[in-house]
Amino acid sequence: MSALPGPADAMVRRALRVLVLRARAQQGWTRVRSGVLPIGQAAVAAGLAYLIATRLLGHQDPFFAPVAAWLCLGFSAQRDVRRVAEMAVGVAVGVGMGDLIVHLIGSGWWQLTVVLFISAVLARFIDNGPLLVMQAGAQAIIVVGLPAVAGGPLGRWTDALVGGAVALLIAVLVPGDTRRRPRALGERALTELAETLEGLARGMRQHEAPEARAALVRGRASEPVLEEWLTAARSAHDLARVSVGRRHREELGRLEEQAVLTDRAMRSVRVLARRAAAVVAAEEPHELNPVADRIERFAAGARLLASDVGRGGAGLRARGVLEETAAIADPHAVGSGDWQVQSLVMLLRSPLVDVLEATGLGPEKARAALPEL
Repeated sequence: MSALPGPADAMVRRALRVLVLRARAQQGWTRVRSGVLPIGQAAVAAGLAYLIATRLLGHQDPFFAPVAAWLCLGFSAQRDVRRVAEMAVGVAVGVGMGDLIVHLIGSGWWQLTVVLFISAVLARFIDNGPLLVMQAGAQAIIVVGLPAVAGGPLGRWTDALVGGAVALLIAVLVPGDTRRRPRALGERALTELAETLEGLARGMRQHEAPEARAALVRGRASEPVLEEWLTAARSAHDLARVSVGRRHREELGRLEEQAVLTDRAMRSVRVLARRAAAVVAAEEPHELNPVADRIERFAAGARLLASDVGRGGAGLRARGVLEETAAIADPHAVGSGDWQVQSLVMLLRSPLVDVLEATGLGPEKARAALPEL
């Protein structure tokens, strides 16, 4: 009998690793789905820039035309016209100054210093955007480092102009919806929360400590998608204040707030899962079914909220389920005086309030939905 714990522990560790890898794979697929369209647009823009530079301008190796188009558009769906214009001007300034100065004084360490200084100062004079200055300097360095090409001192500069112009044209004619990526990430993050709660409820109902620990591992593995959602929502909300997506400011602000609240709720759920695993693994039996019932209701509300966020809704469908769950999150009503069971209900109250707030309910009303202690 003493040899059993070793293989059993190894099986549990393998199962946990598979769970983490599966969660990471699902998150990666979400990123691919949200990025395939903007990546395709940027690739087409680079190809068009290369075609224009070779066929219309007659340049033999228009290296900077596709480079400028790709750098300006990148792979993000959150394309602010001002940002694309900053990148285009920065690339053009760096390439133009590098080409001109290398044509006049050659290349070398001190020429690179002069080109970099002048390009950055000129970019700073044009605008205070950091992207413009960084691109101007980076492209100047590349021009000085590359061998000279035919086409005169402005050959590579015209390539950069072509690439930047194509990128700007695509950004204007095919504007990305700044809500798409935060919505997709929000739906995935809230689904992770729901699945973590479901796994925890399952472990408590079956009195399986490994299942409860697996829920804790899943909650920890969700950190990257939660952070990505918060970053994407904040970025999109900031862009909406100054870009053509102003009409979406209200929803983007709501998505940012929901990301913060969901991250807070997940942290509390991880604390709950850690405590639940210890209670399940205890030698004395505990009646955990009432707590599992409440956690399953919570998970159902989180799934409804995930669906609403993915569609651009405010979460009104989920609010009713979550309010009903909060109304029975009363530690005095479960456990028959078992303080360990009652402590789990206490830990459940905080994430319930956070997710209720994520549905648009005010903090005071969200707290009022809980029974008084």
